Parts: sequence; structure tokens; C-alpha cells
Amino acid sequence: MTTDTHVTAPTGLARVSRSKRSKRKQTMPLYLDDIVPGQRFNGTMRIRIDEARIKTFAAEFDPQPFHLDQAAADASIFHGLAASGWHTAAATMRLLVESEFKPAGGIVGAGFDELRWPRPLRAGDELRVESEVLEVRPSKSRPYQGLVKLRIITLNQNHEPVQISVGNILVPRRREPEDKQNRP
Repeated sequence: MTTDTHVTAPTGLARVSRSKRSKRKQTMPLYLDDIVPGQRFNGTMRIRIDEARIKTFAAEFDPQPFHLDQAAADASIFHGLAASGWHTAAATMRLLVESEFKPAGGIVGAGFDELRWPRPLRAGDELRVESEVLEVRPSKSRPYQGLVKLRIITLNQNHEPVQISVGNILVPRRREPEDKQNRP
């Protein structure tokens, strides 16, 4: 079941849908020590992309004809209006922030190992994300934090990937009480 909330933010969101179940579920922040490889997180929100937002985003951030003009887009490699890949990435970030993946301190990116757009994002597409932990690596030089390698797949309403990324997220570790840290 979903409820719709209209969003007018310039990030290219036409409509946001959230699961009613997700509103009730309070997720505790995750520390590095709580996260294990193979762990999966689902999106709790969907974003519908519309033509006006595709053009607005493109006009400001990626002003190429196939993102701005229907005739030019029809004659392009995309055979129709397509959102910028960076628009897809921005929508993915919003979906990830609203997903079940809630690291303590927020989603702090340390870079990407992979970023692909296997098919164009089109007006009318409704997006959601799924993510999976690939690796958890405590920092040797900074024992209070580590990196989580996360595969994030952004899917359209037909369950087809429009973005696949592997990112590295900086996540804090649980801190020991000070009296335990100072013990021999």
C-alpha cells in the first residue's frame, strides 16, 4: 500500500510514494559493528519522474539537447527524452536516504567503485532502490570508523535497473565507554 505526497523540490521529483508500513517503523542508526556482508536494505519510498523535472534538472545541470528537447531526443541515441544520468544519481541518493539503510552519522560517501546507467530514465518512470552490503572494513588508521561497500540498484516500475552503483560509505563504530578504553 502506498500514499502519495507531492514534492516540488528542484531535484526532479514529481511524486513521492511511501509505504504506510515504513512510516510506523523506526530504524535505529547502524554502526559499523552492526553491519555484515550480505545484509540487504529495501527502499521505503518511490519517486515518479516527470518530463518537466527532467527538463528543469537538465537545464541547470546537464543542458544537452536529448535531455531538453523532444525532437532532438527522438533523433538521438536515446530515441526519446531521457533524464540525465546525474538526475538518476540525485534521485537515487534521495531514495537511499529514505531507505532502511540508516548508518549512524548519515550516509557519508567516500567515493564510488562503479557507477553505470544500463538504460535511460524516462518521464513517467517510478523509481525505488535496493541495496546490499558487499564488504565491511574497519579503518586501521582511524579505529573509530570504517567503510561499508554497498551495491545500490535503482529500479524502475518494470523492475529494470536504471542505475547500478557500488559506493563506499563511511560509518562510525560504536564507542567503548571511556573506563573500558583506559583499562590495561
